[in-house]
Parts: sequence; structure tokens; C-alpha cells
Amino acid sequence: MGVRLIRERYSVDLVELQTACEANYVRLMRLLPQMRELGVERRVALSQGERLLGVLALEVTEACPYTTTLQLRQEHSLPWLPVPKMEVRVYHDARMAEVVGAENARRFRGIYPYPNVAMHQPDEKKQLNLFLGEWLSHCLACGHEAEPVLQR
Repeated sequence: MGVRLIRERYSVDLVELQTACEANYVRLMRLLPQMRELGVERRVALSQGERLLGVLALEVTEACPYTTTLQLRQEHSLPWLPVPKMEVRVYHDARMAEVVGAENARRFRGIYPYPNVAMHQPDEKKQLNLFLGEWLSHCLACGHEAEPVLQR
């Protein structure tokens, strides 16, 4: 008889998720303070020395009194590097920003059974919001103005 291992069931750490979403709000406000205006865009160039490593493109796609929806994508990236693309909902009253879409997936659940048809990780929502935070932190640390903020 073999030894059967029982995996502990994943549970959402709401404090950790909320902290990540609050930090993402602050980062986005630093990158795009005019985000409450529909049609605002900004591009932040990421470079090392003289070499352009990519451009973070931020675009306001929906602006409501208490929420804003943004599209974030990496442009002019290295050919071998996967190109991130995310949809982020910003809640101004709660001062939080969360990933609501990534690649072709939308509206993430807090917990996924594993394995599942889409092969989401049990903590997919948390991982996406932590990735967004790392991406924005990198852009704040290494980015520079590619072009001024545009109003369409």
C-alpha cells in the first residue's frame, strides 16, 4: 500500500489580496493620475542604457464616478518575452485596483478547484494581482516618459 498525501485546501487570504489591490491603486495613481478621464493614455518606456526593453501602455477604457477600467499592455517588447496584457478595474472609493482580465480570461474567482478545465491555479486571482504589482513597481523604478499623457 502506498502512502496517500492529503493536500491542504487553499483558502483566500483576504488581507493579503486587499493589501495587494491597495498597493496597485497607489502605483497606478503615480503612473496615470488623470485616470478618471475617459480616453486618457500614457506610455512609459522601459530601457537599460540605450536599449529599449519595452513600453508599458496604459489606456482608460471606461470612466465612471467611482470606478475606472484600464487596459495595460506591454509594447515593443523583446521578441522572446511573453507580452502581458491586462484589464484592471480601479475602485476610487475603496482605493483599490484589481485585475479583472488577463490574456483571454475574465472575471477571476477567488478559488479554483485544481485541476480544472482552464488549468487556473487555485490562487490565480491573487497571483495576477501580485504580478500586476511587480510589473507596475518595475515600471515606476525603471521607466521614463515615452510620450506625454494623451487625451483622445
